[in-house]
Amino acid sequence: MFNRKAKPYTELLGKTNRIVEGTIIKGDIVSQADFRLDGELIGNFYSTGKLVVGPAGSITGDVNCKNADIEGKFEGIIQVAEILNVKAQAVINGKVTVGKLSVEPGANFSASCVMKINEEKLLITDGKETQQKTI
Repeated sequence: MFNRKAKPYTELLGKTNRIVEGTIIKGDIVSQADFRLDGELIGNFYSTGKLVVGPAGSITGDVNCKNADIEGKFEGIIQVAEILNVKAQAVINGKVTVGKLSVEPGANFSASCVMKINEEKLLITDGKETQQKTI
């Protein structure tokens, strides 16, 4: 009657995971898809996609992802392979390693920052980092 086939993994890559405001997660998150966090994460986050931390969102821990937009609070070590956008309401404390950095006026950016331009790209596999040299 209902002939549903399992969706291939590649179809899920365009989808976004979401943690809503008022949710607290203690532990690590590993995701290959994009992710929006409006709640609180106390732990580490690993993704080959984009991370968006909304205005009510906060992370205390380490983050490793391809791209990130931070509008809420972050404390820890963040590694972004491509572009980190820090919005005007954001509060960032810790260490930042990025490919490119954009900070809007009004943001509280209290972090040491290292920019790695086309030297290496960080890849994530099940929460474990590996490095691949670009050609």
